[in-house]
Amino acid sequence: MLKPKVLVTFDSMKNPNSGYFSFGKGLGDALIRQNKERFELEYYMFKNTTYFFDNKVDIIYLNGLHKLFFPARNRFKVVHFTDQTCRLRPGKVNAKKIMTIHDMNKVHLKFSKPHRIKVYIEKLRRLIAQCDKIVTISEFVANDVLHYFPEAKDKLSVIYNGADKLVVPAGHITAFQPQKPFLFTIGLLSVQKGFHLLPALLKGNDFELVISGIETPHKQKIIEEAKKYNCLNRVHITGPISDDDKAWYYKNCSAFLFPSIAEGFGLPVIEALHFGKPVFLSKFTSLPEVGGNAAYYFDNFEPGHMQSVFETGMQDFINRDRAQEMVKQADKFSWDRAANQYLDLYAECLR
Repeated sequence: MLKPKVLVTFDSMKNPNSGYFSFGKGLGDALIRQNKERFELEYYMFKNTTYFFDNKVDIIYLNGLHKLFFPARNRFKVVHFTDQTCRLRPGKVNAKKIMTIHDMNKVHLKFSKPHRIKVYIEKLRRLIAQCDKIVTISEFVANDVLHYFPEAKDKLSVIYNGADKLVVPAGHITAFQPQKPFLFTIGLLSVQKGFHLLPALLKGNDFELVISGIETPHKQKIIEEAKKYNCLNRVHITGPISDDDKAWYYKNCSAFLFPSIAEGFGLPVIEALHFGKPVFLSKFTSLPEVGGNAAYYFDNFEPGHMQSVFETGMQDFINRDRAQEMVKQADKFSWDRAANQYLDLYAECLR
């Protein structure tokens, strides 16, 4: 009996330091593990992506001409567009179509002019209309979708991301190694991540702060805040790092900090929780869904409030020996669980 053919697009995995890359690698590997001969899977990817799933699945390489005509348009029973930036457009395939929406941050940040936000919303509306099923990666994003596109209610579901349990290779030494107990965060150095708020947490203690991720001009604001709190010598901006370095920082940090105001999910939070670390998050967007009752939350970004949350949280974590609570929270999120939910959704489309 022929297995139904399913195409899964991972064409946003181009940058290995991006959240889309981590999402694609985690979900793509798990789909292969959990498929168990249910479907014939193929993936749609850039040729210059750095990871191709160990050649365990056939690949269709992205071609600019696919915007005009996709030669395999009739080959598949289901096509899963794994993010809303899909280069292969839903209208170019004849199949049941699923699209995963990671966030609608643009409408929250309002950095764009109103007419650009309107264009963004209308473009997303057209994509949603062309798909049979819509998946969001958190209830927060689902609520955004329902607010702007109530017509999507009957085809909307939530499937949480997983997160890899990182392991530090024996004897691994990071490119930069702090000399004192340190706090850690990772992500794009953008305004919405809130890393410029973190030097204030170094007041009244001897911690160092390690900030890793792709640098932007916002780096200067972080440096200015470090000077303001007289801790520039304790703030270290590393730029992008390897997975091994990231795992080392998670394992050895005293706490993980993530005061973001625009997150569809927040993979780094789970990665830190897997190591049993206290995590300090903003209470906004999807982060409370990820941190649950295990995390500590900043209700606002006033320096005094953040310092108080951090100090009392660190003491609480030590007094109640909460490391295993953190690990238990992280274990709620699994790529294998997510993959099985997506595979069930593929089957539902075919029914």
